[in-house]
Parts: sequence; C-alpha cells; structure tokens
Amino acid sequence: MFREDIEKSLEILNRGGVILYPTDTVWGIGCDATNSAAVDRIYAIKRRNGARSMLTLVDDPDMLAGYVEKAPGIAIRLDAEAVQPLSIIYPKARNLASNLIADDGSIGIRMVKEPFCRQLIKAFGKPVVSTSANISGEPAPGIFDEISGEIRAAVDYIVRWRQNDRQPATASSIIKLNTDGSYHVLR
Repeated sequence: MFREDIEKSLEILNRGGVILYPTDTVWGIGCDATNSAAVDRIYAIKRRNGARSMLTLVDDPDMLAGYVEKAPGIAIRLDAEAVQPLSIIYPKARNLASNLIADDGSIGIRMVKEPFCRQLIKAFGKPVVSTSANISGEPAPGIFDEISGEIRAAVDYIVRWRQNDRQPATASSIIKLNTDGSYHVLR
C-alpha cells in the first residue's frame, strides 16, 4: 500500500492535482508548491481566500535552501532539536507559486520526518503544500475519519497509508525567523 500510494500521489502531483495525505501532524491537502493553479484549487477546496498563505513541506535542508533566500543555521538546529514537528516561517521565499507566499514575502516551511511525506517529497523533487484537511474555520482533523466528505470528494487522490491510525495528531509548533537571524515563537 505504501509504495502504491507514493506512486499514485506522484502521478497526481506531476499533473497539477491535489492529494489528501497523512503528514507528521494532521491530515493535509497537498499539491505541487510551485504550481499556482494547483495552489488556487486548494484555496477553493478550503473556501479560503489567498490572504493567508499555506505551509510547504520539504524533505531536507538542501531542498529548503532552494526555496528561501537564506536558511540560517539556527533554523536547522532548532528543527533538528525539536521533539515535535516544527514549522518555521522564513523571510524572502523564492521559487514557489506566488499565491503561496505571504504578502510580506515569507513562507512557512516544515522539514518532515514522517516516512510517507519524506519519501513522497524526495521522489517528487519539489516542496508539497500542506494545509489541514478541513474547510477554513472548521477544526483540523486529528484522524482520517474526522475528514469531511466534502473534502474527500474534492481531491484527486486519497492516500490509504495511515487511514486506520487512531492516534490523534496535533498541529506543529511555529516559529518566525527575522531577517537578522533572531526568531520568536508563535505557537
């Protein structure tokens, strides 16, 4: 099942589609983070305007370096030392869909450790959007069974891996990096 889910997800991502998949936090809706049309589709699925940017997942520091102007060593160290998933808001995003980047030029990125996400992103070779699998304003699903039928019907592929996992997931911690290398905790 795992390998089949990777292959089918890659097929969907490569053609600009949207997947529903497990992450290292909550179940997510994802697409190619460099494809503006795919990003727009996720905004439509969530019934959310583009005023709030979405998170992007990468598999390692090398990939991260291609999508932010500067990845300070402190960010890499914080991520490596984090005991739970950590999303970092970096200033000066680049090479991503413009409708994914916040008005101030920043982007939220998480280096995933979850096996499915890591393999998918490594095989895809580009970042993948990750936003909670819910309509904007509704609670984020902690397990697969909490995802609405509306969300399930709107995506092109639903990953089967971890659908039976009953361990409730939680959102990541979030820190924001400043251009001078300092940071502050948002969540």
